[in-house]
Amino acid sequence: MTHVAAFDAAFARCPLIAILRGVKPDEVEAVGEALVEAGFSLIEVPLNSPDPLDSIGRLADRMKGRAVIGAGTVLTTADVAAVADAGGTMIISPNTNVDVIAASARAGLVSLPGFATPSEAFAALGAGATALKLFPAEAASPAVLKAFGAVVPAGTRLLPVGGIAPETMAPWLAAGAAGFGLGSALYRPGLSAKEVGDRARAFIAALRR
Repeated sequence: MTHVAAFDAAFARCPLIAILRGVKPDEVEAVGEALVEAGFSLIEVPLNSPDPLDSIGRLADRMKGRAVIGAGTVLTTADVAAVADAGGTMIISPNTNVDVIAASARAGLVSLPGFATPSEAFAALGAGATALKLFPAEAASPAVLKAFGAVVPAGTRLLPVGGIAPETMAPWLAAGAAGFGLGSALYRPGLSAKEVGDRARAFIAALRR
């Protein structure tokens, strides 16, 4: 199975990406287990976390066959190569950098770039993006997402990221959101694995509603 096919299968099971910004290697496996037990199958470690490549490597080994692991805040093509070397297969960025997207696509990796305008959306898709991350979602709205959905190619997955909480998901889903990236409402440094698991279950319950 290709990395993109593995992502597609994981996304179909649960279209929620856990963003573990600030996680440390010595806690990442316990947090990852809590997320997978709750039903998550997509996990991101941002590269501005402590020793992120170590955390990505640990998760990739521990969660093999159970979750797709990747990096967030990927800003350069060198970052793409480093993440791939560590075992990550999902490249997530806050911006639309066509070089990063194209490098990810060439390597057979999943590319999830951030976008905020139609021009960025179409540039990202043209460079080979797998799906698009509407970021920051706090600066947009479900109405904006719906407008994007009307012009991008049919089947394009749009994921709001930033400020998403269980109680705010419904309007985005009604507007056409295919899934979400979940940050501090799901994980922040200092939370125990059990607390993260409890929050993960709340998100999944909201998604099913």
